Amino acid sequence: MSAGFELEVRSRDAKGKGASRRLRRAGRIPAVLYGGGVKPSTITLDYHALARQMSQEAFLTSILNIILDGNSQAAVVKEVQRHPYKPEVLHLDFQRILEDEKITLNVPIHFLGEEVAIGVTEREGVLAHLVTEVEVACLPKDLPEFLELDVSGLDVNQVLLLSDITPPEGVELVPLSQDQDRPVVGINPARQEEEEEE
Repeated sequence: MSAGFELEVRSRDAKGKGASRRLRRAGRIPAVLYGGGVKPSTITLDYHALARQMSQEAFLTSILNIILDGNSQAAVVKEVQRHPYKPEVLHLDFQRILEDEKITLNVPIHFLGEEVAIGVTEREGVLAHLVTEVEVACLPKDLPEFLELDVSGLDVNQVLLLSDITPPEGVELVPLSQDQDRPVVGINPARQEEEEEE
């Protein structure tokens, strides 16, 4: 679990599309903070402060310290609404967390040994990432920033599955608990070889 992300937020009363547009023009992002047995709060964040923090991958998989009206609350990002074609965030959903309650969150997968994978170095295959993140369930204290999967032993026409990922203690891969094991990464034959055969 990563620490160090802190967001100063303000309460907002005005709701609706018009109010949200006015906020964005003023350099603020509308958001909502819910959960933890407390009434949802409509809030706003400074766009530039948010953009700086969101530029770090760990932001979306970390426990955030949200400061509202002088009170600090632990939360995670549950949803980010982005502009369809501009690199802009339009709205955020934050979920308050409690230390003794499990949370579910999508966590990125980091692939180790890509540059030395047998199928790439010896057979000139092409590595294909089929899944780049996975939903996990755990207590907040056990939340990992990312999961790792070693692909160095992977050969052409081989795949690794979600079940090949070893999560840290206390972390459960949600798809596996629902009997949904699926391919995560594989190595395909080089396209050039196929063209030469043709």
